[in-house]
Amino acid sequence: MPIPPGRPGNLTPEQEAKLREFWLAVLKVFGVFPEQTSLEADGTDHPSVAGSAADPEGNGAPDEDDRHDPAGVEKKKKKRLGLFGKKPHKEREQSQPTSGNVSNLSSTSVDDSEDKYGQTKQFQQALASQTPEDLRTAFWSMVKHDNPDGLLLRFLRARKWDVEKALVMLVSTMHWRAQEMHVDDDVIRLGDAGALEASKTGDSAARKEAEDFLRQMRMGKSYLHGLDKEGRPMCIVRVRLHKQGEQSESSLERYTVYVIETARLLLTGSVDTAAVIFDMTGFSMANMDYAPVRFMIKCFEANYPESLGVVLVHKAPWIFQGIWNIIKGWLDPVVAGKVHFTKHVSDLENFIPKNHILKELGGEEDWSYNYIEPSTDENSRMSDEETKQTLLRSREEYVKRFEQATLRWLSTSSGTASSEEAKAERPRLAEELKKNYWKIDPYLRARSLYDRTGLIKEGGDLDIC
Repeated sequence: MPIPPGRPGNLTPEQEAKLREFWLAVLKVFGVFPEQTSLEADGTDHPSVAGSAADPEGNGAPDEDDRHDPAGVEKKKKKRLGLFGKKPHKEREQSQPTSGNVSNLSSTSVDDSEDKYGQTKQFQQALASQTPEDLRTAFWSMVKHDNPDGLLLRFLRARKWDVEKALVMLVSTMHWRAQEMHVDDDVIRLGDAGALEASKTGDSAARKEAEDFLRQMRMGKSYLHGLDKEGRPMCIVRVRLHKQGEQSESSLERYTVYVIETARLLLTGSVDTAAVIFDMTGFSMANMDYAPVRFMIKCFEANYPESLGVVLVHKAPWIFQGIWNIIKGWLDPVVAGKVHFTKHVSDLENFIPKNHILKELGGEEDWSYNYIEPSTDENSRMSDEETKQTLLRSREEYVKRFEQATLRWLSTSSGTASSEEAKAERPRLAEELKKNYWKIDPYLRARSLYDRTGLIKEGGDLDIC
């Protein structure tokens, strides 16, 4: 399958320059940029980021309609990120707030009219309350098996190749994951096995939230199964199974993030988006609940950018028309453009192979959701602290190698022999990082239903068709 534009392996020279500029900013935030010099994205010495290879005069971002090619558009004069002056940073081990270590970051912001989810405030909170090492750890925890370039490119594409806006979005997402939602140290670490344990041993509030989470898992309110015609993993949401007020808002949010994070594990190679099918069969107003819809929209627009490939709303009744008009008003136009309404199997066949359309959707595939309860010993490796720490130290070495290769790539002029050598080395290191993640995965992530059924295999292999 061909690599879509704006992804690793398919970048224009201008897009690559933007990626270099973004890495420059990100590494500066992490406190890993060399002290002795200040480098532009084109590998030349400068006292500040007045421009880059793609934007030598420090002009603004491309037109918002051009999501994949920042070249050849009329440039607008605007202030650039003043991140890279010759002010030395302190060592990460000193654990000083980022705002004290990186020059001019506190002034970085997004216009209020464009800051739909208050990410500038989250960005500034992250800089004020978290150390560079905290942010670096949050980033590499978020990367998991992903290509680091691929992850950064999601944010660049979502912000139309504007590096400053992408940086605000990335750092605010890391803050959300680590400080608000606790994605990696709670949601993914505990999984449904943790919920099962809490439903038996927690206090009344913890038991209620755990039972709410498990009820959604057991009924199969949503599930992952099959691939669409573009090779994207599909998530089917059975809207009729949701009843407003049956689960707490926090358990709904936890469940939503858990499903999204699990679906991330099914993204491989050039396939970096998913297909979501909302099965509206049997929908009534009792199933409508705006709060979780708004949370889901925020997740995809603010915290999991460029993750949706297509959204199919199947068999929506006439009463949904007014509801859709409200929801559409909340959506970014790009996201809204990915939503398609289908009525018949023939409509679904435009997106899904005929033999992969489930019988419950009117198709041919004879498969039904069946929840398998967690076993008592499936997460035993998570308690092996000695092995986990050994693997974490190993991963840190892989991360450092990638960072150092990236620094070499950034510190030489684009197109030179040394730059091309570092550029060629980075995909190999990214692949090593991916393989390394799957070694440590059983020590950090509780097994999911899809591990139990064999869809996700040891080492990250997938049995999905």
